[in-house]
Amino acid sequence: MPNIKPVSDLRNYAEVLKDISSGSPVFLTKNGRGRYVILDMEDYEKKEAAIKLMAELGKGRISGEKEGWQTLEEVRKEFGINNA
Repeated sequence: MPNIKPVSDLRNYAEVLKDISSGSPVFLTKNGRGRYVILDMEDYEKKEAAIKLMAELGKGRISGEKEGWQTLEEVRKEFGINNA
């Protein structure tokens, strides 16, 4: 269940910070609407890494569509990987 608090609870930020843990962000509302999220640093880093990975995969897909795809054998040869 999401942990939702009004932004005014930040007056006692130590209590709000106690509620934050990995996999359990705190959502802050302002005037009754969702406005901010406080994340555990580990969760933030995972999300950033996932965003970067998705961007690189998108670049690879676009490159493959424009320049053509390589076969598995071509990739192995390019990276010096012997067939096992």
